[in-house]
Amino acid sequence: MNIIHHGARTGVTGSCHEIRIGNYGLLIDCGLFQGEEGGRLLDIDFPIEHIRALLLTHCHIDHVGRLPWLLAAGFRGPIYATEATAALLPLMLEDGLKIHLGLNKVQCSRFTQLVQQLLKPIPFDCRVELILPSSELVSICFRPAGHILGSAYIELVLPEEGQISHSCGRKVVFSGDLGSSNTPLHVDPQSPEQIDTLVIESTYGNKQHQSVCHRERHLTSLIDRSLKDGGAILIPAFSVGRTQELLFDIENLIAKAMKGISKQVDSTVNWHQLPVILDSPLAMEVTQQYVTFQRLWAKEAKQRVISGRHPLSFEQCVTINQHSDHIALVNRLKATGEPAIVVAASGMCAGGRIMNYLESLLPEPQTDVVMVGYQARGTLGRQLLEQPKSVDINNRRVEVNAAIHSLSGYSAHADQDDLIQFVANIKNGPSQIRIVHGDVAAQEALAQKLAVVKPDCEIIVTASETLD
Repeated sequence: MNIIHHGARTGVTGSCHEIRIGNYGLLIDCGLFQGEEGGRLLDIDFPIEHIRALLLTHCHIDHVGRLPWLLAAGFRGPIYATEATAALLPLMLEDGLKIHLGLNKVQCSRFTQLVQQLLKPIPFDCRVELILPSSELVSICFRPAGHILGSAYIELVLPEEGQISHSCGRKVVFSGDLGSSNTPLHVDPQSPEQIDTLVIESTYGNKQHQSVCHRERHLTSLIDRSLKDGGAILIPAFSVGRTQELLFDIENLIAKAMKGISKQVDSTVNWHQLPVILDSPLAMEVTQQYVTFQRLWAKEAKQRVISGRHPLSFEQCVTINQHSDHIALVNRLKATGEPAIVVAASGMCAGGRIMNYLESLLPEPQTDVVMVGYQARGTLGRQLLEQPKSVDINNRRVEVNAAIHSLSGYSAHADQDDLIQFVANIKNGPSQIRIVHGDVAAQEALAQKLAVVKPDCEIIVTASETLD
């Protein structure tokens, strides 16, 4: 058994890992490179003739975005994913094909139909057995990772020579992206009982997030100020995960304000008049899938639905579909300075409708821009976090007079404490940990912490690993 990293070895994007079993291999994710890493060729630069299946941890574009190029290279094996990921995948791929290749709807449909023919949706915690041409039996199981809807860490069991049972072989786990703990919408990831080899992400391997209570207080204060003084709150959000968590929290804040039960909310402010604008056709489709898969929500979210509330489709949430309506709204907010919350893609400000809002409203001092997710190096989102005086948008220089905020409590990624706890809760093993999906500093910082938790474990920082 050998593990090869074809992406996310020295950075956060482009996740793609291969587990080689004898002469055959399984691919875990096939993601797009973004930010400074986005200059890399999209072509599949490794052999695939021996790859028997693709396993997807979740449908974020940095984990699935190179799938079109994988199929163009000739891959036609089965694609295993959870049921929710299988439902979301065609939506995400169609959006990516429009952006990166300029394909029309008919062309996108032909491609997504091919993907759907190869997809094998697997319920959480169910085992699938894959027999390789060399007769080796591999057991595959998807466990909840708590990152976004349908996200999973993947548990592989490789029987030792002469063994048949999937319960006694070598166990390898690929974490994918692990979610933060104690979020109200997504379930917390639960550590496996026993692992031999763990491949773990390290996006925030050297950082701690703000608490859920802190993010609620911060968001409340921003909304209070916007309602009193005017100005839009712009939230660049990823269409899957962050958008739904934001809508969930905003609905809760409005409900508290209307009932007068929150000490944090100024009762003199008319929260019921605040428009909450979801300006992303993709996010709207994804949100509908969240509603369809309510059975996967965390307990707190399910309780709100049982009580009669609609946390993702409340009355004050206005959806914008047509591009003409989008442009009209941008111009209106520019002209009037009225208060509003705008949630629009893309999350790293690397394209999408958020760009028009930023171009028009960044020069306005009453504007607030709230970053709620990881911003890759080289993206406009990362630039804005550095509080610049101006930025380039659509080939013109735009002044930045808006206030730029970061709410790390909305990160869909586990922070350092969460990652350490995930490993610490593994009762038996692992004997080896391979750290991926993080920059060098994050990988090294996490490695130092994990060495204390698992002192007898071999810990490999793949960003520092010499390639053959």
